[in-house]
Formats: sequence, structure tokens, C-alpha cells
Amino acid sequence: MDKDIKSQTKYVKEKDDLSKKAGVKQENTPVVNTKGITVSKEEDYAEWFTQLIQKAELIEYSSVSGCYILRPNAYFIWEEVQTFFDGLIKKEGVKNAYFPLFIPESLLFKESKHVEGFAPEVAWVDYGGDTKLGERLAVRPTSETIMYEAYAKWIRSYNDLPLRLNQWCNVVRWEFKHCTPLLRSREFLWQEGHTVFATQEEAVAETHMILDFYEKVFREMYAVPVLKGRKSEQEKFAGADFTLSVEALLPNGKAIQGATSHHLGQNFSKVFGISFLDEEQRKRFAWQNSWGISTRSIGIMILMHSDNKGLVLPPRVAPIHVVIVPILFEDTRWKVLEEVKIIKKKLEAKGIRVYVDDRDKYTPGWKFNEWEMKGVPLRFEIGPKDVEKKQVMFVRRDTGEKQGLPLVGAAEEAELVLEQIQRNLLEKAQKRLGSSIEKVTVIDKAAVAAGKGKLILAPWCEQAGCEESIKERIGVKSLNAPFEQQPNLKKGHKCFACDGEAKAWFYFGKSY
Repeated sequence: MDKDIKSQTKYVKEKDDLSKKAGVKQENTPVVNTKGITVSKEEDYAEWFTQLIQKAELIEYSSVSGCYILRPNAYFIWEEVQTFFDGLIKKEGVKNAYFPLFIPESLLFKESKHVEGFAPEVAWVDYGGDTKLGERLAVRPTSETIMYEAYAKWIRSYNDLPLRLNQWCNVVRWEFKHCTPLLRSREFLWQEGHTVFATQEEAVAETHMILDFYEKVFREMYAVPVLKGRKSEQEKFAGADFTLSVEALLPNGKAIQGATSHHLGQNFSKVFGISFLDEEQRKRFAWQNSWGISTRSIGIMILMHSDNKGLVLPPRVAPIHVVIVPILFEDTRWKVLEEVKIIKKKLEAKGIRVYVDDRDKYTPGWKFNEWEMKGVPLRFEIGPKDVEKKQVMFVRRDTGEKQGLPLVGAAEEAELVLEQIQRNLLEKAQKRLGSSIEKVTVIDKAAVAAGKGKLILAPWCEQAGCEESIKERIGVKSLNAPFEQQPNLKKGHKCFACDGEAKAWFYFGKSY
């Protein structure tokens, strides 16, 4: 976020107060749900996000600054992404493993460019109990060095290749910028794949395949469209030959990096001695990749779809697909609940995750607001009149559309509507992205576009000095160069920001 996170104290007190009074029925007193977000997304994006992730029960603050608790609603989303992505990579022969959290200082400093990129963010362990360690240990900021020490022992022959491992773990990067849950934190969860090949061609092909997988995660799970491309030299991973990324554009006009796939070339294999004998018994250094996606992706999804009522979740990552709110009166209670049991059973038979909110102490209106805050994609309302009419009321979270439908076939209709919601969220985000890209060839027009919150597509020289100048002049940074360069640049085509020759069309934008 643009500014520091709001103090958690206010929200802890608010939560305690709410537990005593908000929404709890008093004798003959109507209940008003006071748990809503108190600012709009449009007026204060940071405050809106801060309130949303707490009131939707995704995040809780801890006593360690910059480190946050992922509550079950958030962790469920991460588990769904894990399952989906794990399935993709395992089909390609990648296996999961686990490597130590602590990395000796001597290992971390083996590759100079790599450590230079991470040194400012490393958390160090100097003591074990009261004993000073002989060598400092870094708390894992990334695992190249600890993994590649082992790879050098395991790889001897071309028969040992390819070696393709992935680990799901946490990492620590001691950010000194403003920490924001799910976007920039000092500890976060991710997967990191580290693969080794006999040839450069195999390795490069994999970087593109993994990037396609990341695009699938964003599109098919999060309903978020992304821009695929190559990062600039200045923005690539420290120690890589090149970095590929997927970038998303948020509704506030800012871009954010979603995931990366790095081709490491032979930079690490030469430092760590990862070599093999080829079929002719010649010694060769291996070619390597690393790639990762983190819990930041959850934050991107939240910012993309959610509104002033709260969270909006694509069904494929929602902990609850359908919440059933029975409208209960003493004389008809049993009839309504019997019908609810039948509906619930039919929905669950189709693999739909269902929750029945039959709590007595809360009004239906309070429940509606609570489940809207938590982003449940579809709500069923059923009362005694609905039972008589043999119908149920459907309410979509994405559009707010409400309609009565026959009880017969309600489960089948729910299945269709959930897919419609998933598709609608993606199409809405795609439309926003498409209308937000502006092609320019001169920096003055780029400045105007940036001021309107647009993404800029421009011919660029890719020089470091020019990149710094662009940041200073119009406040945007390079995102990536699309793989499809349309139109192709002819020799001598000028950079949009300087007199240098343009090398590629690049996306630029204001970015987190």
C-alpha cells in the first residue's frame, strides 16, 4: 500500500465491542449490523483494504511487526492454489522436497550478485540459546544457495538430469518499507521451484511453461487476467540471466507483480560446482531455473474483485460456495429446516461447499451483511412462504442479483450460477485491463496516460539510466516486455523517453 498500515489497536477494540453488542438480538429490538467497512474503496484504498481483510476474518495482526496471521478463511484459499499448482507441476515430473530454514552465511555469499540483491533484507541468527554461533545463519530469504549445495552432491552424470524439485515453505525478508498484509510482509508463504537441466534449450522452455502455469493460477483460480513478459535487466532476479513475470493491473490504476520464472543460466552451477559428465564423458556445467508464487497472489485477488460491502471471492477459491439462511419462526421452524436439510444434501452431492446459518441470536439482515463481508459467492434464503411456493431465493455476491427459483433443480442451478460468477469476475477484470492500456511513442503522452492511471505500452531502449530517468520524470517503472511484439520495431526506431534506439515494446506503470 502507499502508506503504513493502520494501528491494529483500533480494530482489536472494535472487535471486542462488536462481540458484546453488534448484531446480537435484544428483546423486541431490531438488529443493525455495525461490522461493515467504514470507508469506501474509492476514497481510501489503504484503509478500505485494512478493514476488509480483518472484518472478513482473513488476517489478524501479531506482536511481531510486519508478520501476520493467516486465518482459516485465507489459508483455505492458499490450500486451493497449492492443490491446483501442485497438480500442474507434478504432471510435468516436478517433485516436492523440503530444505532447511537456516542458511550459513558462507553459502549465502557464494554468488555475489545474488547476495547483493538480498543482503539488505536478510534476518540473521547469531546465537543458539546463550551460545554464540561460529557462523551466522540467515533465515531463509530464498533457497538457491542451500539447495544448490546439495545439488552439487547429487548430480554427477547426464543420467542424473533433469533434477526438478519444488518446496512449499515460508521465507523471511526483513522489509524496511511499509509492510502490508498479503502484499508486503516480513514473512510470507510461497512455493519455490529449483530445476537443473543438461541443456539451455530445456531450461529456457521450462521458464515459459511455468509462466503459463502461473497465468492459469491467476485466470482459472483467482479470475485475474495478467500480462506475461520479460523483466528489464534492472528488474530481473539477482543472479539470473533473465526473469519472466506475470503482472496484474488493480482497479486503482496500479500494477503489481504476481509471480516470476527465472532462467539462472550457468551462474549458480559454476559457483556451486553443479556439473555432470555428458554422453561423451565431457564435464559440463548445468543450466538452472528457479520460479515462485506467493501468498501475495491472494492480496491481488482481493484488491481486484472486492467492493465496499466486503470481500468478493471467485467460487473456485471460496471456503463456502453457498450459504443458506433460513428465515425462522417458531410455528414453521421445523418445516423450513427440513427443506434446508434436503437442499444442503443435494448441493453437497454436487461437490458444492455449503454452510447453513441457523443461529438464533442474529437477524436475517445481520447474517446477509456478514456473509457478504466474507465474500460467499451465492446466498440461498428460504422462509415459510418459500416452502409453500416450493422455491428458494438466490442472491449473487458479484452482482447483487436476487431471484426466486424452484426448489426442484436448485442444486443444478447453483452449479451453473457459480460458474457464471467465476466467469463474470474474470470478464469484468479483463475489460478493465483492456481499456487501461495506452500505446504511446513519446514521453509527454506517457505522462498524461500515467496521470490517468493507465498502463503504458511504449518502445524502449532498455537502458538503466533511461529507466531511472523515466521513474523520476513521470513516476512509472518498467513492468515487462510482452512476448508478442506488435508492431515489430524497425532498426533505428527511437525510444519513447530518450534518443536511444528502441529494443522492445515495454509495459510501464505505477506499481506496488
